[in-house]
Amino acid sequence: MATVSFKGASRVYPGTDTPAVDKLDLDIQDGEFMVLVGPSGSGKSTALRMLAGLEEVNDGSIYIGDRDVTNAPPKERDIAMVFQNYALYPHMTVADNMGFALKMQGLHKDERAKRVADAAKLLGLEEYLERKPKALSGGQRQRVAMGRAIVRNPQVFLMDEPLSNLDAKLRVQTRTQIAELQHRLGVTTVYVTHDQVEAMTMGDRVAVLRDGVLQQVDTPLNLYDRPKNLFVAGFIGSPAMNLIEAEITDGGAKIGDYVVPIERKLLAKAGDDKTLFLGIRPEAFDLADEGLPVKVAVIEELGADAFLYGTAEHTTNQQVIARIGTRLHNEKGAVVHLAPNPDKLHLFSSSTEERLG
Repeated sequence: MATVSFKGASRVYPGTDTPAVDKLDLDIQDGEFMVLVGPSGSGKSTALRMLAGLEEVNDGSIYIGDRDVTNAPPKERDIAMVFQNYALYPHMTVADNMGFALKMQGLHKDERAKRVADAAKLLGLEEYLERKPKALSGGQRQRVAMGRAIVRNPQVFLMDEPLSNLDAKLRVQTRTQIAELQHRLGVTTVYVTHDQVEAMTMGDRVAVLRDGVLQQVDTPLNLYDRPKNLFVAGFIGSPAMNLIEAEITDGGAKIGDYVVPIERKLLAKAGDDKTLFLGIRPEAFDLADEGLPVKVAVIEELGADAFLYGTAEHTTNQQVIARIGTRLHNEKGAVVHLAPNPDKLHLFSSSTEERLG
């Protein structure tokens, strides 16, 4: 097992001026499940490939344990990678696929068989060992790819969008299995995904990247409860946080004709700004007699809960999403009033986009 450290690590692709990964500082603890998340082009896969030795590090350094691996070839890093496309050999059985890397290392046949059998038992693949990949489902192939990594007993697992080829139901099931498996094995794992729900449900900690720059790294709940800036606030959470630009007034923030009460000491943090961004999670709204008037566009019934999608009245098409714990039978076009919970407001500067409170 090992820690992993990015120390000011940057990657600039030839012919470009902007780094794909820009001075990344990130420490991953021994046995930790770290998720790198961000939209396309955020640098998360590039960072993973830098750690794997598949991308050059143009500046800074990368450590696995206390060993500087910045310029070490992939085979000397003691890592195992699970890719999006499984990369199984179609002419080999499951057992041979799982044990192939060990065979290349010259490991004795008996030891190979033992490691493959142990991994197959762990992954529920025992009855499939003599089958070829074409006879397996997508989820089973993904487990074989996991098994191929596990048998190598690496210091670090690297996983690059390993579930993106699976359907939605299987993806949910498999991510639970991967998280449970990693916890049992205790192997340091760096996992890349663009799906923030996946990140929130799997990671011990989550690192959010944007345009190659690390925005925030924290536990899933801390990211949700205390996003550092406007980008993290809008990216983490499903449905997304409502981010509404409001005019700063005496004692509050004004949206259209409605004033959200805010403590003066928090408003003072906005400095000379005339506006701020109010962040309101969908569940932080309550249906009320007085509140932000919202014209209903769609009510999405989910059984126990429902999500209301609408437009704030007297604003320039400000979209609002609210989770309502009751079955609201208003028709499309009806106006309801939503009161934000004052204890659950997030405030962001309109000039710096950093958190105010």
